[in-house]
Amino acid sequence: MTTNSKSHVLKSRETLITIGICVLVVAVTILILKAMGRPFISNSGTVKLWHAEVASSENSQHISDWYTFSHIVHGFLFFFLLWLLSKKIPQIRKFSVGFVIAVVMESAWEVIENTDFIINRYREATIALDYFGDSITNSTSDIFFMSLGFLMASRLSVLASVSFVAASEIMLAIVIRDNLALNILMLIYPIDAIKEWQLG
Repeated sequence: MTTNSKSHVLKSRETLITIGICVLVVAVTILILKAMGRPFISNSGTVKLWHAEVASSENSQHISDWYTFSHIVHGFLFFFLLWLLSKKIPQIRKFSVGFVIAVVMESAWEVIENTDFIINRYREATIALDYFGDSITNSTSDIFFMSLGFLMASRLSVLASVSFVAASEIMLAIVIRDNLALNILMLIYPIDAIKEWQLG
């Protein structure tokens, strides 16, 4: 076997192991969400590829919606964060390691996001008045879209990555008067003027 062949086999094995670990993490996340009482699909009994209405109890219940863009941005931000950490922890420089860590972080957020504390915080402090938590279908899709963002960040230049994140945030601010930055701000430090603008 040539050196190139050995390298290809090792790379393929590493890819399979990475995928296997990620599938296991997602499976555990689904079990935890189910134990928390989260429904597999929307209470309407339907599964939509895209749900466009933000002010709706159906939001965060289907495969994708406007907040899907925020989860893609999560992938870019996780990639950047792990890149910074890799200067002190060299092992993170390996894509497979970073990817697994990103999936674990997003999965952990999906669990935290669906706790009563965060759900109530969203309803009290943000425009998500009809938010009652995510369906398991939506949470699983969010992890997938974060993974897509992480993969995109690993392939794109810094300029292209920054441009994508900025365009996504600006687009969401214009279309739904919300985005990842505003979401974080309103969760941590609600500002009445911003909430009034969002509701308007």
